Amino acid sequence: MARKPRLDMAGFHHVINRGVEKRKIFIEEKDFLYFLELICKGCREFDINLHSYCLMDNHYHLLIETKKDNLSKFMRSLNANYASYFNRKYKRVGHLWQGRFKSWYVTDYAYLYTLVKYIEFNPLKANIVNDLKEYKYSSYSSFLEQMPLLECLKESFVLSDFRTKEERKEFFETAYDKDDLENIAKSSNLVISPAQKKKLSIKVLQKHFKGIKTKLERNEKIKEAIALGYSQSEIAKVLKLSQPSISNVLKK
Repeated sequence: MARKPRLDMAGFHHVINRGVEKRKIFIEEKDFLYFLELICKGCREFDINLHSYCLMDNHYHLLIETKKDNLSKFMRSLNANYASYFNRKYKRVGHLWQGRFKSWYVTDYAYLYTLVKYIEFNPLKANIVNDLKEYKYSSYSSFLEQMPLLECLKESFVLSDFRTKEERKEFFETAYDKDDLENIAKSSNLVISPAQKKKLSIKVLQKHFKGIKTKLERNEKIKEAIALGYSQSEIAKVLKLSQPSISNVLKK
């Protein structure tokens, strides 16, 4: 089966990649720091904003905002440069990454708040630390001014929406949308049952079309949904339109 095309269009993307066979991709502190250097270098080169990150020993999460249709170029550069560094340093050959990176295009700004918490809470979920303050390789420590702020993180909406350390601390301690968190967790898993995937897919599609006010806006959202991999029949069902109506929008 042919794989779905990568959605590269400008906007917010939640990106995940893992080590092949779940192997560690960060062995010592220098590896974590070098990867962060590569992220910031790529952000400058490709005009990208980093909003949140968490580096675990065998995978990473990034929440980035692209201004051009260049997500794949950024990720190819990041992963290739780090794999070259890692293989050279540890005298190994072969693939470092478990296939191509996974990414989700985020269309709901409010959803971003829960997504940031999901990313930052990874060390707690994995029982690596008892308090997020103890983990050095996520943006949480920078947001709470415990670690220097990366240059590429300075445009994060977490900093602009919550201007003081106290406000950011309160944000991370407040309750989150449990439905959204469940959806993120399911999406991030490598194995999802067909039933789970279908239920999750339709729920996300419903959110995609929430709040549209004009036919023009609706039609743009239809094109975006097709690019995300949804079928015309799924879109028609959510919008309560006929499939030929969806087809006509796409032809125009």
